[in-house]
Amino acid sequence: MGFPKEEKSKRVLRGVKTLFFLITMLISLLLFSAPVLLVIADTLLPSALLSASLSPHPLSLATISSHLRNYDFRYSLIDIPLISIVRSAVIICVYSLCDGPRLSRGPYLGITTLCSVLSLVYVSLKASYMVGVSSSFGRGAYVRAVEAGLFVCSLAMAVAHVVVAYRISCRERRKLLVYKIDIEAVSACKKGFPRYQKILQEERVK
Repeated sequence: MGFPKEEKSKRVLRGVKTLFFLITMLISLLLFSAPVLLVIADTLLPSALLSASLSPHPLSLATISSHLRNYDFRYSLIDIPLISIVRSAVIICVYSLCDGPRLSRGPYLGITTLCSVLSLVYVSLKASYMVGVSSSFGRGAYVRAVEAGLFVCSLAMAVAHVVVAYRISCRERRKLLVYKIDIEAVSACKKGFPRYQKILQEERVK
């Protein structure tokens, strides 16, 4: 009579293990794809917030060209999504061109940090100025909230780029360290077995 209960408990345990494995694989995939996912979010979110701040006028090519023609640092917000797009484009290009050693302590982390810091400085200066402008022009609470969300989103994405680049740098450094240890172990084994060296040289001559 106890067999069905044992089989059911085994099935439940197997299902829990499978679910845990799938969640672990999903987290690993997200961590591995973090630079690409962050670039997509950095490109889309500021543009979506800008479109919400321009409501009821939708964000289109005509609207963008109009804002660019009438651009003013004191009032326009079109530069915030453009900065995010340029920043993301530069970072993803550097990331795609770098290999393991360059990802560990090379141009990827440096260029990502430089782009993020420059965008942070620009957006912070613009945000501090726009706060006074919004209050003086008496903009609605909804528009002010969306504008604040746009600035916070851009700042958060800049920080997130640096965090992801630093984590990837640490991960690649650990990989290179393990690879170096493996090479040193193989070299030590070769030095410890002179007969192996002789056989290896004979095989190379052949």
